[in-house]
Amino acid sequence: MSILHQVYLSFGANLGNRQANILQALQYLQTRTSIKKLSSFYETEPVGYSDQPKFLNITCELETEFSPADLLHFLKWIEKRMGRQAAFRNAPRPIDIDILLYDELILENLDLQLPHPRLPERAFVLVPLAEIAPDLVYPGLHITVKEMLNKVDPTGIKRVDRSLKLRTEHDIQQSRPTVPVSLSRAGVTNLRRIIQIADGGRGVLFYAELDLFADLNPEQSGVHMSRFSDVLETLVEEISLEPSRDIESLAERLARQVVRTQGAIYSEVHIRAQSPMMKVTPITGKPSEELYTLIGIAASTQEHTNRLVGVETEGMTVCPCAQDMVRSYSKDLLMEEGFSKGDSERIVSIIPMASHNQRGRGTLLIGSEHPVRAENLVHIVEASMSSETYELLKRPDEFFIVNKAHRNPRFVEDVVREVLRNIIEVYPDLPDEAFALVKQENFEGIHQHNAFAERFGTLAEIRREILKDEHVVRHTTLEEWLKG
Repeated sequence: MSILHQVYLSFGANLGNRQANILQALQYLQTRTSIKKLSSFYETEPVGYSDQPKFLNITCELETEFSPADLLHFLKWIEKRMGRQAAFRNAPRPIDIDILLYDELILENLDLQLPHPRLPERAFVLVPLAEIAPDLVYPGLHITVKEMLNKVDPTGIKRVDRSLKLRTEHDIQQSRPTVPVSLSRAGVTNLRRIIQIADGGRGVLFYAELDLFADLNPEQSGVHMSRFSDVLETLVEEISLEPSRDIESLAERLARQVVRTQGAIYSEVHIRAQSPMMKVTPITGKPSEELYTLIGIAASTQEHTNRLVGVETEGMTVCPCAQDMVRSYSKDLLMEEGFSKGDSERIVSIIPMASHNQRGRGTLLIGSEHPVRAENLVHIVEASMSSETYELLKRPDEFFIVNKAHRNPRFVEDVVREVLRNIIEVYPDLPDEAFALVKQENFEGIHQHNAFAERFGTLAEIRREILKDEHVVRHTTLEEWLKG
């Protein structure tokens, strides 16, 4: 099991919508890390170069498997993805992310110094850091964050609100069928059980639905239905004492058991579980428990097992086509009222344009020996839609979500392509033979049909199209990948 490291980061922004930039950076951050604590927002005067807008700053505590170098590389990717460009020192920027502390590590090289050497003198970082970790000790100096804050002048740093088992002697199943044809899959579906998955050293219970299949040879009348239940009940006893590491590991254990108990050449197990995730509303900062679907799939033979982890979650999309029509119509109205063409174009570029919108359901499956955290995949899917959604929203949150969505209009096809691009860029360490399946279904607001898009294939196939601009005609299917 990979070691999780405790890391503290600072975020700053003074170009564009500062809060939206920081919140978007945090969303990208959660595609590969887990945020544990987040400070309030603080507005601060610029340092070093004063002729620029004020900064908005926050700090956060996170857990990550990244090494310091890999984390730095990932943070630089986030900055670049959000439009930061090379400029002079202390220049204005849409986002700036610094690593403050990484465990108790002391490191000095050309690219990275840990802990951050200027942390003890930066009040605009110490104020938000003291909010979430006042007793955190600065390695080397043996001084706490609170003590460092007492030695600097916090004047001008202003906290701001978020605008944000019965068996018979005669085994009928073993008899020869009337039509001796092999079957690709036979088994049971919609088995409902409470499963236990490890989370931070403790077992968490989930309500799950399971499908278990085995291939069937032409000499056998049917699968042993009771044996599927036996397999499941035996494992339920085991996992009540020792939780499975993750949902895909449980699917793998079940698939291996099915092969053994059914005498099958091939087996397949699908698990879908409702999983809670605590989110914080973007403006009012209210905690909101959201549910998403956790997916584990495994296929096993006598020799090997392939497995996938996935999620299904909902978000919001806005139609670009309708928005473009509203934009053109609005521009014509302005020109009819006497505004120049240039002013009309400038006005419609500033004001959010109306469009019809809809809830969308996104699904993402990743198959690889390399571990991938399901909660990170939720953020990839949400970040690829026009906006994420929340169960609980106050009016300021609702305005933020609507405004964000209408500034990021996306077709159902756009969402799938955004997810694919995010996978490639967020997970460059996944091997080419890994598999991805992305699908998006939008529940249309003005039509009686739904819009749908999907892409599947190995990462090698997807990378060729995204990174090399090649058209790959042949896409490896989920079934092909599972069967190896």
